[in-house]
Amino acid sequence: MKAIAQTRLVAMIRSDAQRFEALKREIVHLDYFCKGTVLKRMMKCGNKKCACHRDPAKRHGPYFECTYKVQNKTVNLKLYPEMTPLYRDAIRQYRKLRLLLGRMERLSRSALAHLAQQKLTGAD
Repeated sequence: MKAIAQTRLVAMIRSDAQRFEALKREIVHLDYFCKGTVLKRMMKCGNKKCACHRDPAKRHGPYFECTYKVQNKTVNLKLYPEMTPLYRDAIRQYRKLRLLLGRMERLSRSALAHLAQQKLTGAD
């Protein structure tokens, strides 16, 4: 392998390591997270004579729920309105974590290919 190609490969490996470390630092700064969705629901009551049964605009609420899956079963967690922003933030953090992990995985594949190429050429 030419010296220029080896130098470029070493620079790419160093760049991969720096980008990977930056992604790890982002993960460290995440707050509490949870998987799920926060829903706002307007409900009908049990009184058949109530206006909520005739007119969807007159339904009761809003009521908030956080829904998520546990062992393929949907779990609904009822939330007080004051709790809703807390759960929305946690769900946002979870999505950010998944995004970061995806980026780390793609970078890892590229870095592993570069490291494997370095091993094959003996350019340690």
